[in-house]
Amino acid sequence: MLIFLDTETTGLEDVDKICSIGLVALQNEELVKIYNLVNDGKKISSKASSINHITNEMLKEKPKLQGSDAYKFLQKHNNEDSIIIAHNVKFDLNMLAKSGFQWHGELIDTLRCTKHLIQECEQFSLQFLRYELKLYKLESQDSFAHNALSDALHVKLLYEYLLDMSTCRDMILLSKKNVLLQKFEFGKHSGRFIEDIAINDRGYLEWMLANILDLDEDLRYSVIYNLEGNQ
Repeated sequence: MLIFLDTETTGLEDVDKICSIGLVALQNEELVKIYNLVNDGKKISSKASSINHITNEMLKEKPKLQGSDAYKFLQKHNNEDSIIIAHNVKFDLNMLAKSGFQWHGELIDTLRCTKHLIQECEQFSLQFLRYELKLYKLESQDSFAHNALSDALHVKLLYEYLLDMSTCRDMILLSKKNVLLQKFEFGKHSGRFIEDIAINDRGYLEWMLANILDLDEDLRYSVIYNLEGNQ
């Protein structure tokens, strides 16, 4: 079973929790859609609310994640025959783990797969790809950004787009493989080739590796690769 998943959270700190979860799955030729607001005891920050438009008042009477329909569905299909597909799947699994959920099936990360398969993209966020790849032409009228169910549907559209370049099995393998990034996507070197920075501003890259502990693992891999190649 393919399970397309997205979560929204109360923030991005270690103490933050899931506040909404959406999933889409094909079960007995029927498309299953589940969306739940959940309350795991952590208040949502104003910054998070400004992005996902979920407020503490909306969460007040909601069940814990483990009591939600989405959590129960994931537990029921938590086996080697199921595949969770998400954009930056590691983030969603880490958030689920905070509520005691450990996944035993396969994984596909559409973020990493897109970086492997469409390297020429300027950005790789789900919403950028929604417009860059014209996925919006295939979505329903009520789709919108930063709703967990809507984003799960966008992940499904992106996965189906990538199937023209790869297979489900190959995407599972690509999801485990580091991406050798070509360019920086942020900061003072945004848009520049990492190889060029390794030659002309080596100290900056070395500082990043030493001081940014939560640096994206693909960026870390790419920086180390280019530094070692320019010694």
